[in-house]
Amino acid sequence: MWIRRHTPAHAAPRPKASRRSKILGIVLGTVLAAAAAYATSTWVVNLNGGSSGEGQSASVANLTITAVASPPASNLLYPGGTGDVVVTISNPNPFPVTVTAMQLPDNVTYATGYTTSALTTTQSGCLASTPSDVTWNYATGSNGSSHSLTTPLTVAASGQANNPLVVTLTNDAAMSVNAPAACVSTYFSMPALTGVSATGGAGTATTSPATDAWTS
Repeated sequence: MWIRRHTPAHAAPRPKASRRSKILGIVLGTVLAAAAAYATSTWVVNLNGGSSGEGQSASVANLTITAVASPPASNLLYPGGTGDVVVTISNPNPFPVTVTAMQLPDNVTYATGYTTSALTTTQSGCLASTPSDVTWNYATGSNGSSHSLTTPLTVAASGQANNPLVVTLTNDAAMSVNAPAACVSTYFSMPALTGVSATGGAGTATTSPATDAWTS
């Protein structure tokens, strides 16, 4: 016996998937599959202990301290008095250097007098051998005595501003009461310093020109 199934007249027919929808589904499925494959093929790589690199420290070069005439000394020498000394400090190193003290020759090592600030023509009768009786202030009977600066001086790295650093050392030259009359109106090249106390490394450069001193 045949039974005929009746479809109500009001029931809507089932929509067919469009060709565009099918293509979109295929593409999306392909992308998701590729992403899953990538995720599962990513390998985690770690670092072996002791991994490192190579560095190198700079060499150290000596400072140079030179007599200069500018700015001119404010405090001038006279018998029994003290006066200013003007210098430049040059730092050839690729890092700042901080100077904290100066080492002086002994108190019987004298300055040589010159007729002009160029320090080219000596002043007759006012030489180190005369003697001029001009020495570094606070020099002692021992060669190389160390004298701390009131404020440390930081000379910038080579090629930077404030290098060379111009410094006025206030009242750090002394003239004895026995200085010869030939030393009137004379410019002095002070005796060579025997050394400095200085350290290299980080530091804010002192602005040039600077004023400093040792006071004992």
